[in-house]
Amino acid sequence: MTINKITPKELHERLQGEEKLVLLDVRDEEKYNQFHIEESRNVPKAVIFGLKESGEITQQSLPKGQEMIVTCTTGNSATKCAQILDAYNYKVTVLDGGITAWKAYISSLRNE
Repeated sequence: MTINKITPKELHERLQGEEKLVLLDVRDEEKYNQFHIEESRNVPKAVIFGLKESGEITQQSLPKGQEMIVTCTTGNSATKCAQILDAYNYKVTVLDGGITAWKAYISSLRNE
């Protein structure tokens, strides 16, 4: 199984194009509250790992027919969560490099 990846540049372009995307940030609430991509929603990885155990997401309903961009700090947890969601037929893509890469990309735009 191969999980699709998207670069921060590609994601930024898609957001600028006002494409309706579901951004799923799987970091814990504290990290999410410190910094997150504005359009994202927070579903901590523990909830997604719980899906693997129970077979259902109790806290939030996630759209099955729409692509979800999954992110975390560096991309590792997002990839694990994407694999679980993919097994339940969710359309998932991982933000390559996570929030760390996103911050670096956004900061490079400011320096141009």
